[in-house]
This record gives sequence, structure tokens and C-alpha cells, in this order.
Amino acid sequence: CPAAEEPQLLAELKPSRPQRYDWKSSCETWSVAFSADGSWFAWSQGHCVVKLIPWPLEEAELCKSSERKSRGGKAEARSRGAAKEKTLECGQIVWGLAFSAWPAAQAGGTEPTCTVGLPCLILATGLNDGQIKVWEVQTGHLLFSLLGHQDVVRDLSFAPNGSLILVSASRDKTLRVWDLSKDGCLLCLPLMTRVSPGHQVQVLSGHVQWVYCCSISPDCSMLCSVAGEKSALLWSMKSYTLIRKLEGHQSSVVSCDFSPDSALLVTASYDACVIMWDPYTGEQLRTLRHVPLHSPVDYSSEVHTSSLRSVCFSPEGLYLATVADDRLLRIWALELHSPVAFAPMTNGLCCIYFPHGGFIATGTRDGHVQFWTAPRVLSSLKHLCRKALRTFLTTYQVRALPIPKKLKEFLTYRTF
Repeated sequence: CPAAEEPQLLAELKPSRPQRYDWKSSCETWSVAFSADGSWFAWSQGHCVVKLIPWPLEEAELCKSSERKSRGGKAEARSRGAAKEKTLECGQIVWGLAFSAWPAAQAGGTEPTCTVGLPCLILATGLNDGQIKVWEVQTGHLLFSLLGHQDVVRDLSFAPNGSLILVSASRDKTLRVWDLSKDGCLLCLPLMTRVSPGHQVQVLSGHVQWVYCCSISPDCSMLCSVAGEKSALLWSMKSYTLIRKLEGHQSSVVSCDFSPDSALLVTASYDACVIMWDPYTGEQLRTLRHVPLHSPVDYSSEVHTSSLRSVCFSPEGLYLATVADDRLLRIWALELHSPVAFAPMTNGLCCIYFPHGGFIATGTRDGHVQFWTAPRVLSSLKHLCRKALRTFLTTYQVRALPIPKKLKEFLTYRTF
């Protein structure tokens, strides 16, 4: 895989409010999120505020050069008359964000006030006081709150299958599983009655430190959670029991993500390493080390400067993006041991790919969001076949197939 072009900064969004100096305002952007269809972007900009931005951005915001502006007229025209940017006043520091689609409304139903027959979007926000507030994206209205956590809700993850199963990760050292499809009639009640114990399905206990991140596999069979510990926990989304503990990092694990076919899991740690796992067997497939960009490879020195903050897969599953404390955004190709591209960024905290590929959004300690170009790749037929097969076949099922060994190695990502 040849080196990719260096990521280019497309745009930078900054908080519209002047920075305050009391700790309650907290200006960090701990989370950014795109809706699955790419139509909305959410940004926890600090000051207890979330910005909801319809996508694509206005031409003047996203395109900086005159060349891009000349090509962006159509995008600007499409955005006219469309949904408007919204500000959600959450009342608490916002740590986690997650979108989901609410099922299509039926005439006379009690769902959120979206157009009859069309699904609408909801956004869950994890707050400093342990609350989870759920908002209707189209209107910006608060639908209801979920109570149960005793400390900061650090991360949120909706099941990708549209079942309205939400998993929350908290500093109270637990994960909670919520079913938002239960008691749907609550959504039409006054906010005084907005909390229902019926939403909570399960409390997952197993971590002994703050839980930083949680990720549900695209096939909705597994859940990974990471905390201030050297291991990651893998859970069954069917029985809500612990499958295995993944051990291999030398410091706190802070971020995790599944590949689009659910066949791979990556974890990022303060030890400056990303480990790629086979979640079905628990095997370590590869370690990606974050070493200083312009220094000899020496894993024993300056490791603290490369402490990782976030890792995410690209939509086609051929690239990874990582953000570290050494002020670099790195892009990695799945087949290589070293990054294929770098971009300088300051105080990065989180990163996420646009669902349709082409660029990456990153959040910073300054409350800013930056949008970077990312490699566009035409997946090979081999990779497309592997991705399609691994969507419904586990590693053990692939190994049982009557096919050549080399093909099994390719399908199980053992050919790195």
C-alpha cells in the first residue's frame, strides 16, 4: 500500500461563546459524532453545549481555497432551505455522544415528532452528573433522561442494527444497557415524567477503574469496553456476560473500535500502542507503535509524549486513524506497520471518520473541531469478498471451511 497524501485541513469550527474560567464550563471537545447516514454532525464544544450541524457544511465553512469554492456551488445550493444548526443546552459538561435512528412514525403514534412514515434521528448525550439526555435531532427538543449512573457518563454506543439498544460507560466503573424502544409512550409525556426504570436492561460490572470507552460490533454480537486498566473486556450482547479479558497493553486502555465486518478489534492505550485483536479468539494480530516522528525508533524513551487518546476504523475497513498526545493525527493502512500519513494537530482528544469516507473529524482540548482529508480507496474485490463473508462468519467458522489454508489466513486477517 503506497504512502497516502498528507491529510489537509478542510475547516475548523470554534466555540461561539467566549471561554470562561470556572471549571464547570469545561471547554474540551471530548466527543464528536456523525449520524449513520452522514446527514448530521454533533460536537460537544464545551460550556455544557452540544452543537448539531446539518451536513454537508455550508460551502464557506468547509471549503477554504478558491478552487474548492468554485466547485462547491452545488453543495451550497443543496444546503439552502435545509435543516438548521441547533444548540443543545445540556446543563452539564458533555462527555459522550451517540446518534440513532428512531423507527418511522405511524399516524397517531407516540414517537418523536418526525414526518409520518419517515425515520427520525435521536442523539444521546452523556453528562458530568451521570445523566443521559436523549434529544430529537430535527427539533432540538429534549425527549427524556436516563438515570442510574453515579458518576460521569464517559461514552455512549448505540447498536448499529436500529434496535435502540444503548450502552453507556461511566466513571462509576460500570456499563449500563438501555432499551429505548421500551415504554415508547413516555416520549409523549411531560418531561416531569421523562425517566423510566423500564429502559434499563442490564448493569455490567467487571472493571475496577473508570470506564473510558465502549463499542458495539457492527453485527451487534459483541461489546468491548476499556477503562483505566491494562486490559479490555469483551462482552456478549446476547447474554450480557463477559466473554474474555484481552490482556497485552502496558498501561491504561482508553479507546476501542471494531472493524466494519466485526472481524477485528483495535484498542489504544497510554502505552503509545494500538493492538489489533481477533475478538473471536482473543489473539493479538498486530501492534502499532507510536514513536516520535523525526527520531530514531526507541520505544523506551518519550513514550509518554505519544500517549494515545482515540482510535477509529475507516468505513471500508482498510485504514485506521489515531490521535495521540504528541500532537499528531496518524493514518495507518491495515497491511503496514507504520503510518502512511501524518497531520499536525494540537491537544487532540477524539477522532471519527465520516460514514461515507473521505475525511476525518477531530476534537481538541480547546473545544475546537477540525476536519481533515483522508485517503479514498477503491477496495479490491478480495477485500470486498472478505468483508462480506466476515460479516456473518466467525473466525472458527472460517477455519472449518473446506478451503485452502492461505485463503483461510486471508479471511481471518492472518496475512499481515
